Amino acid sequence: MDNQYHRCILSSELFHKYRGVHVSLYNDILTWKDVWTITNNRSYGIGSKPQPASIHAYQVREIVAVHKTYINDQTKAAKHLQQNPYAFTVFHVRRMKQHQWQCDEMAFHCSDQDLCERWIQAINDQLSLQTDRPKSLLVYVNPFGGKRQGKCIYDQKVAPLFSRACISTDVIVTERANHARDHLKSEANLDKYDGVVCVGGDGTFSEILHGLVARTQMDHGVDPNLPSANLVPCSLRIGIIPAGSTDCTCFATVGTNDAVTSALHIIIGDSQPMDVSSVYHGDTFLRYSVTLLGYGFYGDILSDSEQKRWLGPARYNLSGVKTFLTHNYYEGTVSFVPAEEDMGSPRDKEPCRSGCCVCQRKASLKASRSDVPGEKETCDTDNWTEICGKFIAINVATMSCASPQSWKGLSPSAHLADGTADLILVRECSRLDFFKHLLRHTNKEDQFDHSFVEVHRVRKFRFQPSHQETLSLEDMKPDLSPICSGATRCHFDDCACSHWTCDGEILPHVDIQASVQCQLITLFARGIEETHSPGEHLGWLPEAGPHQSAG
Repeated sequence: MDNQYHRCILSSELFHKYRGVHVSLYNDILTWKDVWTITNNRSYGIGSKPQPASIHAYQVREIVAVHKTYINDQTKAAKHLQQNPYAFTVFHVRRMKQHQWQCDEMAFHCSDQDLCERWIQAINDQLSLQTDRPKSLLVYVNPFGGKRQGKCIYDQKVAPLFSRACISTDVIVTERANHARDHLKSEANLDKYDGVVCVGGDGTFSEILHGLVARTQMDHGVDPNLPSANLVPCSLRIGIIPAGSTDCTCFATVGTNDAVTSALHIIIGDSQPMDVSSVYHGDTFLRYSVTLLGYGFYGDILSDSEQKRWLGPARYNLSGVKTFLTHNYYEGTVSFVPAEEDMGSPRDKEPCRSGCCVCQRKASLKASRSDVPGEKETCDTDNWTEICGKFIAINVATMSCASPQSWKGLSPSAHLADGTADLILVRECSRLDFFKHLLRHTNKEDQFDHSFVEVHRVRKFRFQPSHQETLSLEDMKPDLSPICSGATRCHFDDCACSHWTCDGEILPHVDIQASVQCQLITLFARGIEETHSPGEHLGWLPEAGPHQSAG
């Protein structure tokens, strides 16, 4: 990039540890370069050998905060600290291994109090121009999810970072299932906040999603029970502090399930649009899905594990082994509307990454459309494809579904915000072949490279079982809750039908249809970053020499 785009705000010679450094603040980058280095901490004059200068740089957008540093006169301060008693500390993002971030700090000293104040003011002025940063957040903490560490994680790891970044928070510790959803739908004054944060697992995030989307449609007069309605995107961003068992949504949008990393993405105001699939039974809305709609294998695992909740997270492993050995298959008809050809293929080996051109192109097309919120889409151009057969598993992945247990996920090339989902059909096969398919989710082999597996990129989807489900009068009540509670009873012919799992919850119907709502929500995230050498993400470095490096 041409240097004319980088405007120098302030430049001075300061002190860092035992080094004299030249520090420069540009409109987008803070740099510092060694002027001279003391090789012996006890030497400060003639005879000290200078070391090669190096340049360090930090993006202004990734500076968390700058604070005045107070030196305790009672400590045995080094001579250079006594001579340079005025200091400020810059807190910034530092990239670690496996997409993890930490909050690092750099302290600079000088002998002039006015100069120190000027630096603090200059950096704060540049941070104030970062308009995407939240100033006030509504935080929901689930103390019961995962290993019941949600409150501890927030209090010890996240709250201090929010405080350091001068973000005000209103914290609500949830006391029951759907507490967060219900509060968001009717009680919360959302005008006060720049975002909503959930501390918990995928279930807690699902509550926030349902509450915020329902509130948005209500405020705009949109009926979510219309399967063909254009839902209004949520204006508030959602932050996820992982504290659950799998944290699939967080892992697939950030690249790790580390609480500090997620908190830093929230603080610097990252934004990642995200598709949401809306699921219906006839004209009745059931749930929203952001990760996986699963029928057959995954539906059977979840329904069986519900009977073993007393085992905790271990119940999923036990139910998984039982379901695999049972090896059921189910007959039905799958129909779908394929995505446009320029949306790529689930097998193109081009995973969605930060700054994904496919998702950005979709955002541009979406912005140019003149859809009226709530207005029905025209379906005359939809070309439905129909597939009949016997299936071990039917999976609809709105994202890759990557997790610490499966780094690639169910569909490694699924995109976060392209308005499509990947439909994965696993037909009847031997138990050994199915095991080989499952095993490939954990290695680098193509899990779709089997004769009994087919995958399609779709915009809409529906399923009709060959054996009609049997519903009770309770299931047919018109006031079905948008989120089916765990106590909802599902009345199916156990020999003929499986169950649908929707982001970890069992749906009360087998005959369903789903459509992908393009970029309905936005997360405090940026997608998974490509792996680069240190400092490569910084781009231009002023006066970069052969010894340049980056922190």
